[in-house]
Amino acid sequence: MDHDRFYTQLGRTGLKISRLALGTVNFGGRVEEPEAHRLMDYALAKGINLIDTANMYGWRVHRGYTEEVIGRWLPARPGRRDEVVLATKVGNEMGAGPNDRGLSARHIIAACEASLRRLRTDWIDLYQMHRIDRAVGWDEVWQAMEQLVSDGKVRYVGSSNFAGWHLAAAQESARNRHFLGVASEQCIYNLTTRFAEAEVLPAARAYGIAVLAWSPLHGGLLGGAVRKLADGTAVKSAQGRALEALHAQRDTIVEYERFCAEIGRDPAQVGLAWVLAHAEVTAAVIGPRTPAHVDGAIEALEVSLSAAELARLDALFPPLGRGGPAPDAWLS
Repeated sequence: MDHDRFYTQLGRTGLKISRLALGTVNFGGRVEEPEAHRLMDYALAKGINLIDTANMYGWRVHRGYTEEVIGRWLPARPGRRDEVVLATKVGNEMGAGPNDRGLSARHIIAACEASLRRLRTDWIDLYQMHRIDRAVGWDEVWQAMEQLVSDGKVRYVGSSNFAGWHLAAAQESARNRHFLGVASEQCIYNLTTRFAEAEVLPAARAYGIAVLAWSPLHGGLLGGAVRKLADGTAVKSAQGRALEALHAQRDTIVEYERFCAEIGRDPAQVGLAWVLAHAEVTAAVIGPRTPAHVDGAIEALEVSLSAAELARLDALFPPLGRGGPAPDAWLS
């Protein structure tokens, strides 16, 4: 394994993470617990050390179920916890009460304690704010996060689904408190969804914030959806955001799959390689359901798209406006 290619630092921190993160949103409902445990075993054996979850994942069974699945896997082998960089999230609704959601100091600390119990661990490596909470000021957020870090329950704090100006506001507030602040931002980023290029990626670069791209294949849309639907083998690409996008962009996706065939590459590997080729992207969060999906994602790390191939993809999936960061993207 080429460690320099497979591992990187989490933004400006010294933490080493794999360039692929094992996303666990499918655990519970799509991937049952025995298969989830085997999948985590396989990914870890292949060198993927970042496991990403959220306290609300597993909602098809009950909120918190996915953390429980991971919590039954982590202690099963001595030393496993030290091998894993464990990431979870806080902020989404976890109950019916008015304080069972959001980023109040009360909820952040209570939710962290609950996640630790479900995960059966003493600490969370990356505790991510799942979405912005406009009702809460940054002093309150950082007070809670500082307490968790001071208590040894959290190592680094991250964000998810933030706008570029949210990252700037959060980081300036943290700087005033002499706190490390946001170590990573997890945002949706793929060929069909390129909004992050305007402000999120530039803000992350300016502040040394790692970027973890979720849904790099847009829920399976870019993984050969047209072919799989024709073959009757589609799973994720036959539902949700992927199916909705396919109805709107079918001609483009057909042309994309034709292009991938021309260059002799699997569509999933091309879509993932495109995301990982961007200097601002630290890692991609994949949602495999089988070991074969893990192998395919790892192979994408070795795919180098040529300038001509990248230009072809830009033509199929144009960036916002003129492309690049704001405001240049829309200035004439």
